[in-house]
Amino acid sequence: MIEGLVTGTLTGLAEQRRGKNDTTFVLAKVRATPGEGEPLTVNVIAFAPETCAALLALDEGDTLAVSGALTPKVWTDKQGNTRPALDLVASQVLTVYQVERKRTALDGNAATGA
Repeated sequence: MIEGLVTGTLTGLAEQRRGKNDTTFVLAKVRATPGEGEPLTVNVIAFAPETCAALLALDEGDTLAVSGALTPKVWTDKQGNTRPALDLVASQVLTVYQVERKRTALDGNAATGA
């Protein structure tokens, strides 16, 4: 297993689904651009409630960082070209909104001397 951190933008909206055992999970697609290469599609699945909630709160195009177990994949487009992709089982999601909340909380604690 490869543990990885991927940053990119959300493509489409995250979808909540229900599994066979009545468990819920969230699926999302992240567009990541590695260096000078072409964009890479990262298929994200999340099971933890906090991780699912973070993905569902985002809009298409929002920037995020996702960490978890990575699996490299290859898919073939309509023209027959092979393209790389990644599957990621998300354990953590970090968004700009969460960073702003943490900064505000830290600034508030500094102002009160806590």
